[in-house]
Amino acid sequence: MVTIPVIDFTNFTKSNAINRQAVIKQIYEACHEIGFIYLQNLVISKDLIKEVFTHSKSFFNLPLEVKQKQAWSDEFSNMGYVGIERERLNPNKPGDLKEAFNVNKQAAIGRDASIVTFYDRCTELANTILQAYALALELPEDFLTIRHNQQNHTLRLLHYPPLQTPAKPEQVRAGEHSDYGSITLLFQDDIGGLEVQTASGEWIAAPAIPDTVIVNTGDLMQRWTNHLFCSTKHRVMIPTDNRVNQSRYSMAFFCHPNDDTEITCLESCQKEQSPIYPPILAGEYLLSRLQATYGNS
Repeated sequence: MVTIPVIDFTNFTKSNAINRQAVIKQIYEACHEIGFIYLQNLVISKDLIKEVFTHSKSFFNLPLEVKQKQAWSDEFSNMGYVGIERERLNPNKPGDLKEAFNVNKQAAIGRDASIVTFYDRCTELANTILQAYALALELPEDFLTIRHNQQNHTLRLLHYPPLQTPAKPEQVRAGEHSDYGSITLLFQDDIGGLEVQTASGEWIAAPAIPDTVIVNTGDLMQRWTNHLFCSTKHRVMIPTDNRVNQSRYSMAFFCHPNDDTEITCLESCQKEQSPIYPPILAGEYLLSRLQATYGNS
């Protein structure tokens, strides 16, 4: 049975060359086979993560009319509050049973200090992970980080409320989807519900593991690598036990290349097959995915 590997990241950041190369190999295999990894021993403190979760819960506990005042200013701005069922990550299914609040670098600065610090720590961690990805792909260590240096990342606070009424047919907390950018960092509570689809089509659980962050590759990384690294479908299901009466919280940090970065197949990823996708600008791809996600709601 396919499982999501757990990798001690200090073996990349603080260890000798042999252990560092072993982590690079582990990351390559995980990205190629399933597209998801648990990384442990990170630079982000537990206290900071807890503080941001507390801030998130406080926001989502506000009255709806207060939250709606911070809703997206236009249909595809990707910043601000997103109400329950407003988003449908699977465009063919009912709206998702979740609400969210998105902030970018500029918006984070105007909010709670813990949000700013958390955004910065996630950026630092993402850059280190991207260095490992680059080495796994036989690229210069800074190849990916210099293409992410405008910090076009999105921090998304997520709340999946208790189910007060029966869900619509085929409605879930978050429909099956792949992420849009290069990599995602995911922090989640212990309520559960996240599932990942394996290459064989099987859905496996991705529960919270203490002191880890989930890292998964996104669509643009898949395009860059000619499917060498896979952008895996995942979803959040409605619990079938008493957890259905509890809130679920998570925080996703979506790493996106600079908008003007051309995503074209890497030479090191053309050994087994010719390029699958034509080149596309990262910003254009993001807009196309947002239109698909929100255009039918």
